[in-house]
Amino acid sequence: MKVEIWSDVMCPFCYIGKRHFEQALETLPFKNEITVEWKSFQLNPEYKNTSGESLYEYLAKSKGISVEQAKAMTSQVAGMANAAGLKIDFAHNIPANSFNAHRIIHLAAKHSLQDKAEEAFFNAHFVQNLDVDKPDVLLQVATEIGLDKDETAALLSGDEFADAVRYDQYEAQNLGIRGVPYFVLDRKYGISGAQPVDMFTQALTQSFTEWKATQPQTKLTSLGSQNGANCDENGCAL
Repeated sequence: MKVEIWSDVMCPFCYIGKRHFEQALETLPFKNEITVEWKSFQLNPEYKNTSGESLYEYLAKSKGISVEQAKAMTSQVAGMANAAGLKIDFAHNIPANSFNAHRIIHLAAKHSLQDKAEEAFFNAHFVQNLDVDKPDVLLQVATEIGLDKDETAALLSGDEFADAVRYDQYEAQNLGIRGVPYFVLDRKYGISGAQPVDMFTQALTQSFTEWKATQPQTKLTSLGSQNGANCDENGCAL
């Protein structure tokens, strides 16, 4: 069963939601039958940090609040992250445009490294406090997860996967997704936000059970005589 996750690497709730989802999935007996596809979403696609502003300054300006209010708000989010096992350092966090990071995540998908790339960019942005809009940082993250340096450099110098990022965002709009993280289970159910682990467990179980019931039967029911004439690996019964 496929789970699609719309996410922005700039979004702390996406990082927390990823961890909650993973914690839920790890407990389920059908975890190996779940495939995850990450979808691009930019919360602020026009943003460029040209002045070196801090996250607190960015939030104060974008939300019309004071820097002190921004600090209090992020302190609560840091507490949620800590409960999920994540250490987010908002005091040194660098707001950045995430478009090129999303392009590299699409490149990673081509090499079956997409989940690894998503995690690496979350870590780079929220834990290492790197500017993930800088080419050298993008290249560093890409090569550390196993992507080819030359292929990544070529991507950054061109526009490869730019349309893929834009299409993900167009698709989100058509599905009515206005915020992230947003989890789509089998294109049937949607989960908005960094929900608790129990919520993911219940939703995944329900969705998987319904999905499994629609799959072709893998075991056949025998009709007729059980000892009809046949041949097998031991030869033919004569």
